[in-house]
Amino acid sequence: MTDHQPASQRTTLKRGTNRAVYSPEEIRAVLEQGIVAHVGVVTDSGPIVLPMAYGLQEDNILIHGGVANAMLRGGRTTQVCVTVTIVDGLVVARTPLHNSMNYRSVVIRGEATVVDGDAQGEALKIINDHIAPIWDTARPPSDMDYKQTLVLSVPLAEASAKIRPGDPIDDEADVAGPHWAGVVPLTTTWGTPYAAANLAPGIEMPSVVAALAGTDPHA
Repeated sequence: MTDHQPASQRTTLKRGTNRAVYSPEEIRAVLEQGIVAHVGVVTDSGPIVLPMAYGLQEDNILIHGGVANAMLRGGRTTQVCVTVTIVDGLVVARTPLHNSMNYRSVVIRGEATVVDGDAQGEALKIINDHIAPIWDTARPPSDMDYKQTLVLSVPLAEASAKIRPGDPIDDEADVAGPHWAGVVPLTTTWGTPYAAANLAPGIEMPSVVAALAGTDPHA
């Protein structure tokens, strides 16, 4: 799917190589449309993978969490693996073991480093606004908020994508058979926002939140 070469041996696809994407622009496009990153790291108590919000800053992916988060603590200045996947549909084949999904997926491998000082606030704004851009309309984070939050940055230098579009791939002998095959598209949309039960009267919903209603988070 791409003329670009993999950044390293460990980001080179070994299976489904016809679906490999190494173009930085295409990889970034998937990351810009994704919502959740699954981050894997080896800790003192063993490997762990957690879903996390993320953001993109130049040629880096940013993740954050509480300073007490064991996974984040274990990920400081160490090798991590970050995966972002968007499922676009269920692929129904003529035989069950040929069922699949249409998807866009990115795997990033690299060393995570701590973002602190003045750069921490900008990084947290980027992560927040990747999901819901309310940083400039909500209560500004306090000094304690910053002290309790850890931000890590992972370079996109070692990244690859795998993208599957299209129909089921069935055995030629099954194509003329009596069994149905096709694709069930998966469409995700944000629902209608509603106020918290303890919201004080008279506080209006930010326009950026209202604008999310009915939109595709992967658009």
